Amino acid sequence: MKPGIHPPYGPVVFRDRAADFAFLTRSTATSDKTIEWEDGGTYPVIDVEISSASHPFYTGTARVLDTAGRVERFERRYGRREDGR
Repeated sequence: MKPGIHPPYGPVVFRDRAADFAFLTRSTATSDKTIEWEDGGTYPVIDVEISSASHPFYTGTARVLDTAGRVERFERRYGRREDGR
């Protein structure tokens, strides 16, 4: 790597306030806000809107859409096209 052209890479805490979940990782992202972590260190904290703790796919609350049923319901409501497509 060329020296002097890359941002500093260090420990950062990402916090999902909706799920009350945080994790410490390394990133080039920074923040003026800090948090005291479990190990006693103080790290920059970045608040995120969604994480694996709150995303429906990871929490198991995702709904599977029935696309065939949606198409049939649309056709019942609005009818089929005249050219059969």
